[in-house]
Formats: sequence, C-alpha cells, structure tokens
Amino acid sequence: MRKKLQQISKPLLKTFLALGLVLSLVLSHADGALAARSGGRIGGGSFRAPSSRTYTPRTYAPPGGGGYYPGGGFGGGFGFPFLLPFWGIGGGFGGLFSILIFFAIANFLLQTFRRVSGGETPEADYSSNSPVSVTRLQVGLLAQARELQNELNHIAETADTNTPEGRAEILQEASLALLRHPEYFVYAGGGTQQASLNSAESQFNRLSLAERSKFSEETLSNVNNQLKAALAKEALPQAGELDNPTRLFTEGPGEYIIVTLLAATLGKFDIPTAINSADDLRQALRQIGSIPSEKLLAIEVLWTPQAENDTLTSDDVLANYPDLRLV
Repeated sequence: MRKKLQQISKPLLKTFLALGLVLSLVLSHADGALAARSGGRIGGGSFRAPSSRTYTPRTYAPPGGGGYYPGGGFGGGFGFPFLLPFWGIGGGFGGLFSILIFFAIANFLLQTFRRVSGGETPEADYSSNSPVSVTRLQVGLLAQARELQNELNHIAETADTNTPEGRAEILQEASLALLRHPEYFVYAGGGTQQASLNSAESQFNRLSLAERSKFSEETLSNVNNQLKAALAKEALPQAGELDNPTRLFTEGPGEYIIVTLLAATLGKFDIPTAINSADDLRQALRQIGSIPSEKLLAIEVLWTPQAENDTLTSDDVLANYPDLRLV
C-alpha cells in the first residue's frame, strides 16, 4: 500500500512543482508588464480650418459724383479734376473746398497704407480637403541624459500651449534640448503621413493615443494650458530583482529615455523616413524644430520616463518601440 502511495505521489508532486514554476513565471512577467512607466506630455492646437478673409476693394464714387465713403473722407467727386479750379483761390468757398479735398486725398492715402501694412490681401482659402502633414519623430537616449528630463519638465511647466507662437516655441525648445545631447543618442525613428484637413485630427489623435498608452501614468502634462502634475512616488524594485539580484549585473544598465515629437502642419512637410545615423537625426530635429507658427495646427511632446527615479529598460524599448533603429 505504501509503495502504491509513493508511486502515485511522486508524479503528483512533480506536476505541482511544474505548475508552481509556470505560475511563478507568469506572475513575474505580469508584474513586469505592470511596472510603473511614468510619462510627460505637452500639447495643444486645433484642427479647425483657418478663417479666410476675403478682401473686397473699397468702391469710390466716380469723378464728378462726390459724396462720403465709408472709412472717412469725401469720394472721387472731390478728386483731382476739382482740385485745380479751387486750389490757390484765397478764402471763402474755394479755400474751404480746397482744404476738404486735401483731407480727402490724405485719408485715401492713409487707408491704402493701412490695407497694405495690415495684410488685407486675399488669403488662401483652406477647406476640408486642404493637405495636412502629420509627422512623428522619436528619439531614444541613454538614461544618463537626466538633464534632458529636467529641461522637458521646465518646458512643460512654463509653456504657452494656447497660441500658435507658443506651440512653435515648444517644438523648437524640445528639439534644441535633444540636439544638445547628441552623445546620448541610441535609437531614432519617424515619418510623415499626408491627410486632408477633415481627417488629420483623427490621424494625429491615433498617434498620440498610441504613445500615451505606453505610459502607466502621465505624471506631468500641460495640454491647452492645463498644467497637471502627479505626486512623486518612490521607485519600487521590479519583478525578479529581489529574488534574482544578479539580474541587474547580467543585463547591464539598459536604461533609456524615449522622446516623441508630434506635429500637424498645413501643406506638405517631410522628414526622412529612414534615420540611420546621428547626422540624419540631427537634420530631422532641425526640420521639425523650425516649422513656422502659421503652419502649425497641433503639436505634442511626449517622453518617458518622467519621474526622476523611474527607468526604461531595453526590454521595454524592444516591446513598446519596435520601429526604432540604432543610430
């Protein structure tokens, strides 16, 4: 009887041990997948078509018609044909009309100057079919570039995301912050997609949501001038580090920072689809950082990790950013 129990118990014990091993592996991977990944976000903009002003030239009365026109002054009836008969006639009726004629001409010249200097010229008529370029540029850096995180934090805390000029400045400052740390460049990727104005917003939002979904929490954000910051949390050991302390030594540092720049611009705009070197990356950063404010519809700058003690391992990069290439 004892022998039979031993024969039965041995296979059962092996089965339980195997199940326990499988469960521990599954749970450790699940814990790793749920490891905190903080993220920062700066963004703003609108995909409404710019209001097109149509310029209607002012109409003036033909010579001899006289009359008052909108904007001040008397019309063509007191123009040059009537200037000479009264000019130089001293006092009385002729002198009064000469003065009125002089002011009418001066007012006409003033209004013309205002129209020219104020840009009252026919503008491009943007419609729902106007072309829009949606660009994404991603940069992976070694985590030693910690000062980059501080620079991005400062931009988020002080940026004006409600105006075109402010959004252009954000894109410029973020590009400059990256260009100042070329020694930490490791990965890069990006490209531009063309869309019509009425479909560009959904395309832009898809790219933004794809990046934001890689964060477990947005710990700092400034979107449409709404600044939000989460309380700092202490970094916890990740799954497997406590029960396997040699893991950190075998894998090496493996810590990175990923920065994503998104921009929607009116008209055609392209960055290289194949960024194979640090020079290619610098060129792409200069291009996206120099987009003029009048062309920008919307922008977003996203980066992870944002929290000071958070890290992004090589496994995280391979899992969440498979399109990035070594530069």
